[in-house]
Amino acid sequence: MIGEEGEQLGVLDIRDAIRAAREKGLDLVEVAATADPPVCRIIDFGKFQYEAKKKANEAKKKQVTITVKEVKFRPGTDDHDYDYRMKHAREWLEEGDKVKATIWFRGREMTHRELGSRILERLEKDLVDVGEVEARPRMEGNQMFIIVGPKRRKGAAKDHPAPQPSPAPKTEVQPSPANKPEGQPPSPPAGEGQ
Repeated sequence: MIGEEGEQLGVLDIRDAIRAAREKGLDLVEVAATADPPVCRIIDFGKFQYEAKKKANEAKKKQVTITVKEVKFRPGTDDHDYDYRMKHAREWLEEGDKVKATIWFRGREMTHRELGSRILERLEKDLVDVGEVEARPRMEGNQMFIIVGPKRRKGAAKDHPAPQPSPAPKTEVQPSPANKPEGQPPSPPAGEGQ
């Protein structure tokens, strides 16, 4: 049994534990039911629930949500329409969202699935710098789709440039005693006498 300030109350009979909790105006809460004997705490249960809810809300705020946004194509999508949709997909990937690109086939277009796969391959190549494919192209009913997720950064190497090597230390050239003017003593070698 653990009291409200964390002090150990030892092994108590259930009646004594309930009496001790009522005397303090608090609740007896079972913490570890599988332990032998079961572990209980004397706490204000309402305050405990409030703090647990507050912690859960804080954790939820820090959580990153990734949404899946969809761009739709047809097998005969024109270049301008393709470029427009590809630019939107690029923007979404740069914002951190996933992109689901769907090719919708109708009627006899189902016999030309290679047209749809060409569009998806082209999209994959155009977005290779900002995204990576998470689900390869596959068919579901009359739709072929691919899922592209934002590219993961490989550490902070791109953010921080590599340190530059320091320049080699400069060495001073000491004039030889033969070049010195008369009357001056020769200077000591570098590092000595200083």
